Amino acid sequence: MQVVYFVNSGSEANDVAIMLARLHTKNFDIVSFRNSYHGASMGAMGLTALSSWRFNVPTAHGVHHAMNPDVYRGLWGGSKCRDSPVQTSRECSCSEGHCKASEMYYGQLEEVFKYSLPRGKVAGLFAESIQGIGGTVQFPKGFLKKAYELVKINGGVCIADEVQTGFGRTGEHFWGFQMHDVKPDIVTMAKGIGNGFPLGAVATTPEIAESFTQALHFNTFGGNPIALAVGSAVLQVIEEEETQKRSAEVGSYLLKKLEKLRDEFDCVGDVRGKGLMIGVELVSNKETRAPLPAKSFTDIWEDCKDMGLLLGRGGLYANVSFFFITTSH
Repeated sequence: MQVVYFVNSGSEANDVAIMLARLHTKNFDIVSFRNSYHGASMGAMGLTALSSWRFNVPTAHGVHHAMNPDVYRGLWGGSKCRDSPVQTSRECSCSEGHCKASEMYYGQLEEVFKYSLPRGKVAGLFAESIQGIGGTVQFPKGFLKKAYELVKINGGVCIADEVQTGFGRTGEHFWGFQMHDVKPDIVTMAKGIGNGFPLGAVATTPEIAESFTQALHFNTFGGNPIALAVGSAVLQVIEEEETQKRSAEVGSYLLKKLEKLRDEFDCVGDVRGKGLMIGVELVSNKETRAPLPAKSFTDIWEDCKDMGLLLGRGGLYANVSFFFITTSH
């Protein structure tokens, strides 16, 4: 990828990616996954399939939400299905190198192409490498690679939403999509690129970027000198302080510690993630996976804050904790 278009946020980046996909392919329909979050603008909200993040207003048309390939809460999945130091406690009949859950979820995606898209043609597929706001949900092994192949066959482009997973957050790779062994056509990014400063970007190929020459497109503050200076400084710190390496080391340590808590406490249903993109799903019943009520989660959240630990929260039921910590914690 040789072309970068700078914006101010992840929502803007995904809006640009929608337009590029449609202009380049001359197709209209977009596919994303249930439980995904891609932003709060009218366009990005259409991609988003989390009811807690959608308002009762018109959003982007022509978006289809495929079944979410969640190996913990979904129809299929088990203890060998995801690329993580910690696996779900669900039983699994998969063999090494062959994930049955991946095949079943892929079959559901094929159904969307077969029944919902005009002649099967698609403009693009949006996918987070790990679903962030949705609760740090990881796809089963091999699923995204097969999904990308399906999109290519049907005339579309593949868009990697790296707003949360990019810049070494997942530890093993700089970009989250690399863990899936895929090559997207468009990559959207924000958050980590500016370390809190309003900065986002869309990276793509010259061929796809050429689509923007059909008319004028302008962003008043996108790519302003101060924002780019901040982004450059962030990249320097990431390299000099080896934050990606630290994410891998601290993340693996933390995941193993959290796995022990999952096995010890009935309220911890699942622990998952890569690097320092980690989620802990709290439940009221481990067998049924019934989510912990929001009020109970809020009480735990406040107790942690009083003890000096700040947690994020996500998931459809707002019962998944996010961790941003070091081994000293």
